[in-house]
Amino acid sequence: MSLTVDGATRTFTRRGRPPVPALRQVDLSVGVGELVVLVGPSGSGKSTLLRAVAGLESLDAGRVLVDGTDVTTAGPGERAVALVFQDLALFPHLTVGENIGFGARGRGARAAEVRTAVAEAAELLGIADLVDRRPGELSGGERQRVALARALLRDPRLFLLDEPFSSVDAELRVRLREEVKDLQRRTGVAMVHVTHDRTEAMALADRVVVLRGGAVEQVGTPDDVWHRPSTLSVARLMDDVPLAVITAASVGQPGDHVLAVRAGDLRLRPAGSGRLDVRVDDVVLDGGTAVVRCSSPVGPVHVRALWEDRPRAGRAYGVDWEARHEHRFAADGTRMS
Repeated sequence: MSLTVDGATRTFTRRGRPPVPALRQVDLSVGVGELVVLVGPSGSGKSTLLRAVAGLESLDAGRVLVDGTDVTTAGPGERAVALVFQDLALFPHLTVGENIGFGARGRGARAAEVRTAVAEAAELLGIADLVDRRPGELSGGERQRVALARALLRDPRLFLLDEPFSSVDAELRVRLREEVKDLQRRTGVAMVHVTHDRTEAMALADRVVVLRGGAVEQVGTPDDVWHRPSTLSVARLMDDVPLAVITAASVGQPGDHVLAVRAGDLRLRPAGSGRLDVRVDDVVLDGGTAVVRCSSPVGPVHVRALWEDRPRAGRAYGVDWEARHEHRFAADGTRMS
């Protein structure tokens, strides 16, 4: 299945308050068997766009097409999509098997067909031994798998996932996103996944769509958005450590543009020997490496270093980097080179 969103526009209005644009002429395409991740800060329009694709949110303008057919005004049940929310909405009084098969029974499927389909979905998601339990007896990850199995029984042409892992711990989140990626590869169903977690986006996506303020800021592979961010805000969003943002003039370059360099591309040197002079304020252990927070004449600078090579707080150092690691942005934040 393919999905096309053409010029999606949505504005929320409340009496006595100014209108709030949620989507601004958004275009989106998802190819057959493709996994696309929507990422952006809170309020960027990710969930509104997903709900519009699912038929749960109307559009003021624009179209939603599934395999070339306009479904903009079609109801959710007419779109052959399966939506998994952050709130899994499992029925606590039903068993896992009954939860998985609930929608299929509601659509009038025969009991024998439902039992077979439930068994197949539970086996695929690795929860076949849990079908007689109730949701209250399951871990967070097991409940997520139940919700995915229930969605599979819709025989969807498109999976829509709205931040389904945000309420589970970090270790489980890693396992679940690996399982979702494996599930998508095995079934070949196109998938749109919403997250605010850039690590999740980079780990899952065939393509990443970055949204900000209801508009698309960049579309590309994980490699594209990491190595060639289209704006300074995208560069900042896709890194979990603040970038060093330095005016060109402060390092002797002509022009009024800025340079952005990632913490992992900066190197500490002896005092007075780098392109910037810094003083180390703090050193934090982060995943086996050290994140070194420094102050400098151009503002805060963070450097990622090997833990065994970490500097001492309070001491002066130089900071250097290779020109190939510079991201250049104009005064308005757009990429120059």
